[in-house]
Amino acid sequence: MLNIDMNSEGEKLTVKLEGRLDTTTSPELESELGKSLDGIKELEFDFSGLEYLSSAGLRVLLNAQKTMNQQGEMKLTGVSDTIKEIFEVTGFSDILTVE
Repeated sequence: MLNIDMNSEGEKLTVKLEGRLDTTTSPELESELGKSLDGIKELEFDFSGLEYLSSAGLRVLLNAQKTMNQQGEMKLTGVSDTIKEIFEVTGFSDILTVE
């Protein structure tokens, strides 16, 4: 189960995720992002409520990062030590901005 809360303020979009970003839930996030990123220059993911991240979730983040490389910047906040470790092991810590 994944709860996606999107808050848009001008050219900034904040996406708060709660629950699990996995094979079952990542298509929903990908769909929501596809509809929401036009004109966005700053994308922030709030991971403070994210409990689990699978490779399917990593793929969605990578695609979002590729989009934002073209039109602005993306950062992740509230990332737990467990998810930070996933980023480090997979090399995503070199691609993503984690604050």
